[in-house]
Amino acid sequence: VKQWDGNGVELAAPCGSSTRGPRPVRKMATQISKKRKFVADGVFYAELNEMLTRELAEDGYAGVDVRVTPLRTEIIIKATRTQQVLGEKGRRIRELASVVQKRFSFPEGTVELYAERVANRGLCAIAQCESLRYKLLGGLAVRRACYGVLRFVMESGAKGCEVVVSGKLRAQRAKAMKFKDGYQISSGAPVKDYLDVAVRHVMLRQGVLGLKVKIMLAWDPTGKVGPSYPLPDIVTVHNPKDDEEAAKPIVGKADV
Repeated sequence: VKQWDGNGVELAAPCGSSTRGPRPVRKMATQISKKRKFVADGVFYAELNEMLTRELAEDGYAGVDVRVTPLRTEIIIKATRTQQVLGEKGRRIRELASVVQKRFSFPEGTVELYAERVANRGLCAIAQCESLRYKLLGGLAVRRACYGVLRFVMESGAKGCEVVVSGKLRAQRAKAMKFKDGYQISSGAPVKDYLDVAVRHVMLRQGVLGLKVKIMLAWDPTGKVGPSYPLPDIVTVHNPKDDEEAAKPIVGKADV
């Protein structure tokens, strides 16, 4: 585009400009560092877990798994009552998928939600913590509710269990009550696999109560209901061999 001054003299084109029109903008793939990617994945998981915890608390929500494939993102919701998570003719889970897709700006049709039933809800700390929360909201006594959860967990095959309730339980003074049963570890590397921990808050009339449920799983060689490796401090004592077998000489033909 030619420009003219007030006297009719043609002005030179500004430095770096072209008279052939605007250049096409070249789109480049967005690069993200590994550190930022891990942080972004963690924030996504935390926000998704928080949303599902609030939405599916009454349906026995017990955690979520996110699997990313090149074509789509699969979100597996673990719950004790999967039929209520799915809704009538799968309507509720489709609504949840639409909410997740719009909130996190996924392209249309790239997010799929599935519901998976928890194999043993007695060994799921989140499910038992939610159960205890609704018992207390229903007006059940704290001691009775905690002992009920403790007994159910131990009958389900757990190695140990601990329930902690803290806050204004009966008087105005806040205190903590701890209920234990069985065997439980609290340090070392096996804590990551052997312990299942959940924390919830109950809004009661006198204030907020804090709930914590810790479940120690038992060793399962198949890896279905517990870790597939034994605890490192377990010592197995084998039966000694018979003295007669140990004393017998080994007879064999000599090589010629």
